[in-house]
Amino acid sequence: MKSFQVNLGDRSYSIDIKSGLIKEDSLLLAKYNHGQKWIIITQHNLMELFGYNFLKKLENNGFDVDFITIPKGEAAKSINEYSRIISQMIQYGCDRKTSIICLGGGVVGDVGGFVASSFMRGVDYFQIPTTLLAMVDSSIGGKTGINVSEGKNLVGAIYQPKRVIVDPNLLESLPKEEVNAGIGEIIKYGAIWNKEFLLQIRSWLMDINNFPFDNAIYTSCKIKAEIVSKDENEHGIRKILNFGHTIGHALESYLGYGKIRHGEAVAFGMKSSGYISGKLGSISKNDLLILINMIDNLPLPELPHINPNHLLPFIKNDKKTEKGKLNFVILDNLGNAKTTTKVDEDLIIESLKVLN
Repeated sequence: MKSFQVNLGDRSYSIDIKSGLIKEDSLLLAKYNHGQKWIIITQHNLMELFGYNFLKKLENNGFDVDFITIPKGEAAKSINEYSRIISQMIQYGCDRKTSIICLGGGVVGDVGGFVASSFMRGVDYFQIPTTLLAMVDSSIGGKTGINVSEGKNLVGAIYQPKRVIVDPNLLESLPKEEVNAGIGEIIKYGAIWNKEFLLQIRSWLMDINNFPFDNAIYTSCKIKAEIVSKDENEHGIRKILNFGHTIGHALESYLGYGKIRHGEAVAFGMKSSGYISGKLGSISKNDLLILINMIDNLPLPELPHINPNHLLPFIKNDKKTEKGKLNFVILDNLGNAKTTTKVDEDLIIESLKVLN
């Protein structure tokens, strides 16, 4: 098992990565069990695939555990679903000692983490991500949240888990399209932090059917853990993790949740953001070409025609906007990134043309 820490003082926690780890989860969690109520927040199909077996193992090891399922997709990240989960937890007799296990992808982690951050003013929770996107990104760093009609993740909190347990074997239960969508986030880590890793990813993409997910997950998790350890609350360097996300989130809101996968939207967002980086002179033409070609090699869906003027309101509502100015993440050559407030509407509109 490969393990490393997210170093946040008394909120530090380990990320554990090992194929087949789901079979050992009940043992890994045993030291946290003190007779309290445990709630697994997940989705019905995941319970069918491995959730019931996991539940049984917990019960056999003395856990008092129940589960709550939420719908698939971004529709689950609603105030109504959040309220329903809270009501169900109260019915189960949960209290401030209750522990939550988020068993699922980014949606489950975001919703479950937000429930944990707010139920009884905060209870412990654990992340067991089941998608590539969640394994390398959303399960680490404590970002939780739900959506409103005006935009994605506009209601939420930064609230750290007690532990993140990653089993790459769980990817075998996913459709190939879902797994490939998460590669966009892996590319992001190389683009913003480690050019050598990015070039390695480029070589892996030449044979995407044999993509070494174990290696990619490990390196991506280490990069995110390092960044979060430096800046937990996103006051500084952590902002670069949003590379591709401003336009990506806008695309998700504009097209409608569930119409495009998050990793796919981020990949398109990185393409536009790379174009903007080039226009601002912070990345060479050769480096920009490397990034664009990598994204073009991903099996991304074909986008419908996008009216930039219709997309702009979602970009303006982005939570990274402060005092009317958008903190936009651009590349400072491959392997480095920075934020700038010099990206105006005209440049954003121009960058969207590369998506059409």
